Amino acid sequence: MAEPPLAVRRRSRLGAARKRSRPPEGHSAACSPLAVKRASIGGEGTPAQSPVRGRGRAAACRGPAVPRCRCAELTPAALSPQQCDDSEEDMFGDYGSFCEDDSVLAQALATEPAHPQDAEAAAGVVPESLRLGTDQREQENYSASETGGTRAGDTERGVQTPASDPPGASEELADSLFDELPSSQLLYFAEMCQPSAGSQTAAGTEKVDASKCSSSDKVRSASSPCPDSEHKNRSTEFSSGMKSDSCKNTSLKDHLKNALTENAKAQTVKVSKTKQLKEAILSEEICVARKAIGSSSVDIGPFYGLPSKVKDLLRQLRGIETLYEWQHDCLTLECLQQRKNLIYSLPTSGGKTLVAEILILQELLCMQKDVLMILPYVAIVQEKLHMLGEGSRGATLEMTLAKILYTSKSTHIVGMSATLNNVGDLQKFLRAEYYTKNFRPVELKEYIKIRDTIYEVDSKAENGFTFSRLLNFKYSSNLKKADPDHIIALVTEVIPKYSCLIFCPTKKNCENVASMVCKYLNKEFRSHREKEKEDLIKDLKNIGNGSICPVLKQTIPFGVAYHHSGLTNDERKSIEEAYSRGVLCLLACTATLAAGVNLPARRVILRAPYVATDFLKKNQYKQMIGRAGRAGIDNAGESILIVQEKDKHLVQDLVTSPLENCYSNLLPEFTKGMQNLLLSLVGLKIAVTQEEVYDFLCHTLLGVQQQLLSKEKSLSELVKDGLESLIEKGLLRVKIVEKDQNSKITLAITRLGKAAYKGSIDLSYCNLLYKELKKGLEGLVLESSFHLLYLATPYDMVSNCSPDWMIYLRQFNQLSAAEQTVADMVGVPESFIAKKASGQAIRKSVDSASVNRLYLTFILYNLLKETNIWSVSEKFNLSRGYVQNLLNSAASFASCVLHFCEELEEFWVYKALLTELTKHLTYCVKTELIPLMEVAGVLEARANQLYNAGYKTLAHLANANPETLVKTIEHLSRRQAKQIVSSAKMLLTEKAEALQEEVELLLKVPTDIPETS
Repeated sequence: MAEPPLAVRRRSRLGAARKRSRPPEGHSAACSPLAVKRASIGGEGTPAQSPVRGRGRAAACRGPAVPRCRCAELTPAALSPQQCDDSEEDMFGDYGSFCEDDSVLAQALATEPAHPQDAEAAAGVVPESLRLGTDQREQENYSASETGGTRAGDTERGVQTPASDPPGASEELADSLFDELPSSQLLYFAEMCQPSAGSQTAAGTEKVDASKCSSSDKVRSASSPCPDSEHKNRSTEFSSGMKSDSCKNTSLKDHLKNALTENAKAQTVKVSKTKQLKEAILSEEICVARKAIGSSSVDIGPFYGLPSKVKDLLRQLRGIETLYEWQHDCLTLECLQQRKNLIYSLPTSGGKTLVAEILILQELLCMQKDVLMILPYVAIVQEKLHMLGEGSRGATLEMTLAKILYTSKSTHIVGMSATLNNVGDLQKFLRAEYYTKNFRPVELKEYIKIRDTIYEVDSKAENGFTFSRLLNFKYSSNLKKADPDHIIALVTEVIPKYSCLIFCPTKKNCENVASMVCKYLNKEFRSHREKEKEDLIKDLKNIGNGSICPVLKQTIPFGVAYHHSGLTNDERKSIEEAYSRGVLCLLACTATLAAGVNLPARRVILRAPYVATDFLKKNQYKQMIGRAGRAGIDNAGESILIVQEKDKHLVQDLVTSPLENCYSNLLPEFTKGMQNLLLSLVGLKIAVTQEEVYDFLCHTLLGVQQQLLSKEKSLSELVKDGLESLIEKGLLRVKIVEKDQNSKITLAITRLGKAAYKGSIDLSYCNLLYKELKKGLEGLVLESSFHLLYLATPYDMVSNCSPDWMIYLRQFNQLSAAEQTVADMVGVPESFIAKKASGQAIRKSVDSASVNRLYLTFILYNLLKETNIWSVSEKFNLSRGYVQNLLNSAASFASCVLHFCEELEEFWVYKALLTELTKHLTYCVKTELIPLMEVAGVLEARANQLYNAGYKTLAHLANANPETLVKTIEHLSRRQAKQIVSSAKMLLTEKAEALQEEVELLLKVPTDIPETS
């Protein structure tokens, strides 16, 4: 039965994913230590978000950048619950675990009734909250106790308190436990604490008795994957426990001691205590859900086959009370029950992500299977299947999906998109069914503005527009010159009460618009949430080590900011959070925000129908205007496209035309697409003959659309040409296999091909990289890291580099004599740089790619020396975002080159050198701070504080006292201190375990020892 539409919905990240994402061993442009650490950590106390994983460790992320496509791939590799260990993540994160707290018992004893009659009365109250089908209020109370952990029921963990605990220790514990919770849950507990003290005491005593009488049962059931077989026995034991005299007359303290004694006698279970307790609570519902989801019935359990705890968490952390009707219909589709592939498509902001999250949890919890969720490389929220048709990202996504479909018949693929046109091709490619709805939670009204007139977009009108209104805003002559497009008139109609986005064609235009708007805004705007704006400016100064962009310093007091790739990741995150909270009411941004960050607004203004110098595409237009209207806040959203008279006819075509089709990009992106695919197919032994390769290509999107290929070459001819090209480059070789007096021609990968494949090296510069590494062996300059940095400078950023020749010459002159020889070795002589700086004519040609690459190396060299993005960006007159992007790319590429060298014996010398260089590029701090930077929640400023305070190693942090850290380190909260210590302990344990494995391997007795005769 469909649930009523959602009244209020807020989107935010689940607070459960609190463990640190460790950098994988193999890094690439898509996944590097830097991307994990630097790109996702927005503050000192915010751990990096890790991908959704099932039971078991996910494989290292390698390969080119992942396209912007929403696609949850549900893989069939299932593991049993007994295979879990303490390193696993679960849907609750660490919120419900108090196994390491030594004062829980004291807290529980503090709640014991002071009078015997109260204790006796309390002992007779036994809640049924652990049973399936309980009263909703009781279950919510139990959920609050489980999550918050400040009630007496948590004594079931069986942890004793030292007798020397001072008075009031339980109160301090309560405070510290609440410090561990996210703000969303603190608000929840604030509401829960509103009833009278008497009711709280009663609830507390109920939880105490529940823990007294059922803790051992829960622990016993934790290791059972399906507890139905023990359900009756547990119920009988539970009932007899209620009726026993000992339960009525014995004090809480005695009960706890008895429980601790029984637990001590019990055999140690291999799974973690946290896992035992949480699986005990969820096991019954999971078992019911598992049975239901495997049946053909539409009614699949408490919450779409999931425990009701999931629904409680969505309500507590997201504010989601019920699902939209389309979400219910989609989740109960027959094809999903039969595990068939599915594509579902809805307009932007329709609620597609929530459906994907529920499907993922079904696989993880009910089906016990791993899940791979492919996210866009640039975007944060909006991942789209239509981006199969966008450049190298589309080619990479197509290759990934094709390999999964070809090699696994049981893998379940669910794709989602906001914009699809030729969906038939995608259905055929993915062998999927299709679900679509034209649903938006908030109505969207589209307008265009020509001069001072607003027209509404009307598909029924002859020219596509109908008159709406005239702008009513008095402009002075000066203001008309400064704002000819009436932007101030449009924004002041909504801000500061409502939010507004202005999409601009270029980054510079974003900054100019933000400055111009603030110049003419009323001074009253400064008083709106003034304190929070001051805090935002302080936060940005801390991020910039005392520096802040002068434009932001001018605009933020008015509630205005800009947002584009010129900002660093941390700056962007701070601005996004301030906008989401309503501290900022206006953002001037580029089109990347439309395809990435989920920041809706009451009104969206398109400054011009252009992205840079290219006219707007229909998909891009829909993305931008889709940000208008906030579910649960606005009853309508509106978009206004500012149009010049010369573009009027183009805009008419834009708003009335259908969406663009999605085409394969395996051919346009030849080296990153077709050739890379052919090499990986042979390298992975998916296809080792020309016929097998052709058969595979027929199952790609390119194969589905092969009728669109030029008539000059068929698909089989393209396969033949591609394989021959790889053989000529020395990446593949032909091998003749003799079998049963018959010979068969097969393909095999060469050492160079394997190195390129393992290192995720773009085949367009694979041979060039090999030559430069080979040349480096002849005279590698090791006086400094300069020469090695040149070899690790990414090729794909060279074409976008425009050197400032005076800066170039100045940087060259600052090199030592040995370092200057590196420039000569790579083909950039000093005379060339000097002539370019003085404006003289150049007679002898020099390779521009080498010149640009060396200039980028200078930027990286300064970054490693100064470790300050702000100062380096000012020195080279570049944006901070560009410098940080270069650093990210260099860290990824250095890791790629490392893996490339590991496959080629002649490059053994580079292995140790590149390992250290990758670390330096990843963290970009002084060498002594690198061990501290590995800890989640520690950035450069915090690492400096810790180092100066004497915490110089990982062991120092792992054994630190959080309370001492709070007193010693300035601006460090108790929650952040505990997180740092916890992360350091986990990291230290992992390193110790890795070393222990090596020890065990060394001491292992070989099984093939020759025996003496």
